[in-house]
Amino acid sequence: MKSRDTLIRLRRFQVDEKRRRVTQIEMMMADFLRMAAELDREVAQEEGRAGISDPAHFAYPTYARAAAGRRDNMRQSAAALEDQLAEAKAELGEAFEDLKKVEILEDRERSAERAAEAQRDQAAMDGIGLARARA
Repeated sequence: MKSRDTLIRLRRFQVDEKRRRVTQIEMMMADFLRMAAELDREVAQEEGRAGISDPAHFAYPTYARAAAGRRDNMRQSAAALEDQLAEAKAELGEAFEDLKKVEILEDRERSAERAAEAQRDQAAMDGIGLARARA
């Protein structure tokens, strides 16, 4: 019984850890996309100031070119995290299934124990009833 409680605690810890990992990846993706959107605005502002929006133009602003490069890198990083997120979600699902299996097993064992206890109590009551009926 004690080892099963330990196993349940371990499985819950694993589920919580996987859930934290999923949340962390989602937050990183959101940060990358937010930073990419900010860089997008900066590029648009710089292009507006210079009056040139064609990156192939010889007088295209250097800052806009650099910011666009950083923006593209942020988007690529967010896209790369999508694979990690899918994997982390799959691991979370597996950990959750493992936890549920152990919890169901625990519930079945407790139900069997309660049924056996109820049967013992009923047998004791029956014994008392028979003893009174004979007296």
